[in-house]
Amino acid sequence: MLTAINQPGISYPGISQAIQGAGDVLVLGGHVSADEKDNFVDGDFETQVRNTFRALERTLRAAGADFDAVARFTYYVPNFDESLLPIFKRVRAEFIVGKNPPASTFIPVVKLFDPRARIEVDGIAVVPSKIRIA
Repeated sequence: MLTAINQPGISYPGISQAIQGAGDVLVLGGHVSADEKDNFVDGDFETQVRNTFRALERTLRAAGADFDAVARFTYYVPNFDESLLPIFKRVRAEFIVGKNPPASTFIPVVKLFDPRARIEVDGIAVVPSKIRIA
């Protein structure tokens, strides 16, 4: 359903330069660290990244998809410090394991809607056309 498109000889672990897909577009709104009942889960950066990916996973499953369907993620991180990047990459690798990782953008921002949030993620997925949600 999705195919990674990269320049010849170029590879970035965990991301693709572009993704081409066939199916229905699923737009993922901003997700932050939340539990199964959509209660905010506070904690350090690693905890919040992991819980944000879990929240994204629940939304994808509700649409009949998983992380392999994600074509693009945008990551918004307030108070960015370069020491956060290895933590982010390690946690992301727990969830993004397919051969066609999403195209991605990581954006340091001044703040998010909730001052407790250490990361917010939105994205675009492509789900098979035969899957319809009511």
